[in-house]
Amino acid sequence: MSGILFHKYGGEDLDSYYPIRPECQADVPKVRFKARAGKTLSARRWHAAFSEDGHLDIAKVLRRIQRGGIHPSIKGLVWEFLLGCYDPNSTFEERNQIRQQRSDSKFLLCYFFSFFTEHRGLISYTNHFRQQYAAWKTECQNIVPIIGSGKFITAAIVTDDGQSLQDSNRDSLDQGWHVDGTISDKKVLQWMLGLHQIDRSLVFYESETNQAKLWDVLAIYSWVDNDIGYVQGMNDICSPMIVLLENEADAFWCFEHTMRRLRENFRTNTGMIGVQSQLSTLSQIIRTIDPKLHQHLEDLDGGEYLFAFRMLMVLFRREFSFVDALYLWELMWAMEYNPNIFSLYESNSSTSDGRQVNDKQLKQCGKFERKNVKTGQPDKTSALSVFLVASVLETKNKKLLREAKGLDDVVKILADITGNLDAKKACNEALKIQKKYLSKRLDLLRFLCVLMDIRSLLL
Repeated sequence: MSGILFHKYGGEDLDSYYPIRPECQADVPKVRFKARAGKTLSARRWHAAFSEDGHLDIAKVLRRIQRGGIHPSIKGLVWEFLLGCYDPNSTFEERNQIRQQRSDSKFLLCYFFSFFTEHRGLISYTNHFRQQYAAWKTECQNIVPIIGSGKFITAAIVTDDGQSLQDSNRDSLDQGWHVDGTISDKKVLQWMLGLHQIDRSLVFYESETNQAKLWDVLAIYSWVDNDIGYVQGMNDICSPMIVLLENEADAFWCFEHTMRRLRENFRTNTGMIGVQSQLSTLSQIIRTIDPKLHQHLEDLDGGEYLFAFRMLMVLFRREFSFVDALYLWELMWAMEYNPNIFSLYESNSSTSDGRQVNDKQLKQCGKFERKNVKTGQPDKTSALSVFLVASVLETKNKKLLREAKGLDDVVKILADITGNLDAKKACNEALKIQKKYLSKRLDLLRFLCVLMDIRSLLL
C-alpha cells in the first residue's frame, strides 16, 4: 500500500492511514469507524483464512467483514476478492498468473474489449486487440503524451469541433501534449474533450504523482468505455483504489469491476440520467413500505426522488468521511457478495443465470445477496445502495413529514446526515427494509393470485 502508515492493530487513529491536509480538516466529516479486535477483519485473520495452496474461506471472511469491516492494512487486498477480481476458489499460483495476465499479457484487452463488444457493441472482438496493458496505455500516450508522465491536464486541449487549443493554452503545452491539425476521429475527440474534466483535487491526494496516477487510470478507462466516457463522480469511486493498491493495473481492475456495478448510473442521455432506474426502484420501495411518506414527497413534486441522485451516483462518498465511506462500501460489497461473481465477470454474462447458486454456495453469499437469490430479486436496480437510501428516508420520516414544505426542505433535511450516519447501522436498517419490502411484494403477489383464481371460477 503506497503512502500508508502501519500501526499496531487495535484502537489506533485510522486518520493516520489516510492523512488529510490540515487546511481541509474542518470541512471533512469526523471519522466514526474504529477497528475492533475480535470483530474487524485483521491481517492475522485474513491470512488464516487461506489454505496452504491459497484457497480462501470466503464465507468466514464475509462474516468478519459484516461484523466489523476490514483493517486498513489489508483493505486493498480484500477488496480485490469482494469486487470479483479473483476467485476465492483459486490458488496462489492461479492468482499470480491472472495478475500477470492483467498487467502485461494478451489476455487483458481480449477480456475487457469482449465485455464491451457483447454488452454495448462498442468494439469488434478480434486478435488485433490482444495487447498488453502497457500497449493499451501507449495507445493513449501516442495521442496525449502527458499520460503516464506523472503529470495531468487541467484545461481543455481541443475545441468541440476538434481544433487544437495548444496555442492559447501554453501551460498545457508545456506539460507535454501536442495535437497536429484537427481531430476528426469521433472517439478520439470525445475522449480528449473530457480529459481536463477529471477532478484530482481530493483532499487526501498530496502528491502530484498520486494525482497523476488517478488521472491516468480514469483517462484510460474513459478511452475504452467511450460510450460513457468520463463523468464527474467517477473520481470519487476510483480514488480509493489508487490509495489502497500500489500497482496501477490492480487499481485499474478494481475500479473497472466497481464500474460494472455502477456504469449505467453514469450514463446520460437527452432528458434522462442513468441513475434514474435506481431512483424509480427507490420510489417503488418507499411507495410500498411507507405510502404516507411517498405521497408527501409526491405532493412536493419529489416523486422522482432526484434529491437522492448523489447518494446513489457515488455511493454516499460525500456523506461520509473517507475512512467511513470505505467502511460502508466494503460492508455493502460483503453483503452483496455472490460466490459466482468472478466467473460471471470472466464469462461477461449479462443474464441473471450466473447468480444462481447451490446450497453450499448460498452459505458463501452475503446477507443481502442471499435474500435476493432466494426470492429471485434482480441485482442492479435493486442494489443494496437503493435500500440504504430508503433507510435514510425512513430515519428522517417524521422530520420530512412535519417540516418539509418543498424540495429545498427535503434536501436540507437529508444534508444533515453528512458525518452523522453510522455505516453498519445504516446497512442493517437497509436489510430490514429489504425484508419488509420483499414481504409486502409477496403478499401482494399472493393477493393477485387469489383474485385470478376467483376470476377464473366466475368465468
